Amino acid sequence: MSVLMIEAFYGGSHKQLLDLLQEEMKGCSVFTLTAKKWHWRARTAALYFMQTIPPSENYRVLFTSSVLNLAELVALRPDLAKLKKVLYFHENQLVYPVRKSQERDFQFGYNQVISCLVADVVVFNSAFNMESFLMSIGSFMKLIPDHRPKELEKHIRPKCQVLYFPIRFPDITRFLPVHKLGHNLQMTDIQEVEDGKALESLIALQNCKADDGLMRNSFSCLEPGSAEKQDARNQEGLSNLSETLEELNCFKRTEGTNAYHGEDKEHMAFNPCSMLGGNLEENCSAASEHMPLHIVWPHRWEHDKNPEVFFKTLLKLKEKGLTFKVSVLGETFMDVPDIFAEARRELGSSIMHWGYQSSKDDYLKVLCMADIVISTAKHEFFGVAMLEAVHCGCYPLCPKALVYPEIFPDVYLYSTPEQLFKRLQNFCKRPDLARRRIIQIPGRSWRQNGELGTGNICPAGPLRRMYCSQRLKMSAVTKV
Repeated sequence: MSVLMIEAFYGGSHKQLLDLLQEEMKGCSVFTLTAKKWHWRARTAALYFMQTIPPSENYRVLFTSSVLNLAELVALRPDLAKLKKVLYFHENQLVYPVRKSQERDFQFGYNQVISCLVADVVVFNSAFNMESFLMSIGSFMKLIPDHRPKELEKHIRPKCQVLYFPIRFPDITRFLPVHKLGHNLQMTDIQEVEDGKALESLIALQNCKADDGLMRNSFSCLEPGSAEKQDARNQEGLSNLSETLEELNCFKRTEGTNAYHGEDKEHMAFNPCSMLGGNLEENCSAASEHMPLHIVWPHRWEHDKNPEVFFKTLLKLKEKGLTFKVSVLGETFMDVPDIFAEARRELGSSIMHWGYQSSKDDYLKVLCMADIVISTAKHEFFGVAMLEAVHCGCYPLCPKALVYPEIFPDVYLYSTPEQLFKRLQNFCKRPDLARRRIIQIPGRSWRQNGELGTGNICPAGPLRRMYCSQRLKMSAVTKV
C-alpha cells in the first residue's frame, strides 16, 4: 500500500496506464471516478477524494493524472501533502484545441499549473506535450487582468520529464491476412536478435542524459540533492531495474500467446482468402492485388480529431472515380459532429466498418485487415490508436505537426490536406504499394538517447522495447 493511485477520469488511456501500473506494483491503493462528465471531474474530484481516501501511515507516493486538482486535494488533506507527489499529463489544457477561443475555460489550465507547483515530479507522455505546456504558461497567465504571477515555468520545468506512454502491444498473428504474415515473421526475427542488446541498453539508459535537453533521466527529477545522493538513487534504480529483467524475459515469452480474453493461441489467423478455395497462396496473392485499398480512421468522433478533413479527402477520392474501402472506428460521445452522418450517406458502399468496436479482438481484426491508417488530428499529445494500427501492419499517414514528427519519420507525414489527398490517390491506384512495404520506424524515435541505434527497423522491435522501457521507468518514478 505504499503507492496511492488516484484517477479522476478512469477511462481510455488513463485507465490503460493505471491498470498497467497496478500490475507492475502489487498492493497499491487505487481510487477512481468513472470516465464521465470530464469538466465536472476536473472541478470537483478533489473534494470527492478528500472524503473517500482513508488515512494511512503506509502511503509513501501519490500518483495521479492532471485531471485532478492536486493542489486542492493536498490542501484538503494535509496528510497527503507529505507524500512524494507524481503528476502525469496525458494532455494539457493550455493548448488543447477548442472550436472558439471564448470556449476555453481558464480554470482547467490554471488547475494544471498549480498542480505542477505542488507536485514533486511532473511526467509528460511526449516532449511535444511537455514543451507545449511549459512554453504556454507565460501567455496563458496574461489572461489574468492584473497581479499576474511571474516566472512559473522556471519553477515547474526542473520537475518535468518525458516518459512515453507504455502501450502493451498484443499478439495479433491470428488476425493477420497472409500478405502481412510475412512482415510479422520478419519483425519477430529482428526482435529475437535484439532482445539481449535491448536489456543491456535498458540498464545503461538509467544513467544517461538527454542529448537535446527535452527529456531527462528517470531519476534526475525526483528530488534535489547532492551528487552523492544522486549516485545512491541511481544505484537503487539499477537494483530495481535488475529485479525486473526476468519479468521482461517472461513478457517476451508470453507475449506471443493468448494476449486477450484468454483465447487459444492456436486460433487461426483471420484471413478472408481462406474462403476462396484452390491454391491458398496463389488466391491470396491475387486477392491482395485486386482488393481495393482499405483505409482505417480509429479516433474519437470529436472535433479535435478533425474528421472534416478526413471525410472531405475521401469524398474527393470518390469524385475522382477512385475505389477504396473505409473503416471508421473510435468512441462516440453525446456531441457527435454532423460530418459523420453526412459522410455515411455519401460514402455508402465504400464503408466496411462504422462505429466503435466494443470487443478488443474485433478492433484488432479491423486494424489487421486495413492497409492504411490516417490521422487528421488538430490535437495529439501521443497517439495510441495510430501506434496500435502500425503494430497491426497499417501504413501510417499523419500530420507533420503535434507529436507525430517526434515518433514518425518524414515519409509518413503530410503538411497539407492536398498532400494527404495525393498520397491516398496514389495508394488507391496501386494498393500493393502500401501492402508490400514493411513500415520503417527508426529506433531513435523510441529512445531518449538512441542507445539501440538509429538504423531503420521494423516496428515490432522498437514498439515492444518502448513498452518495456517506459514500463520500467514509470515504475522507477513511482518509487520513494
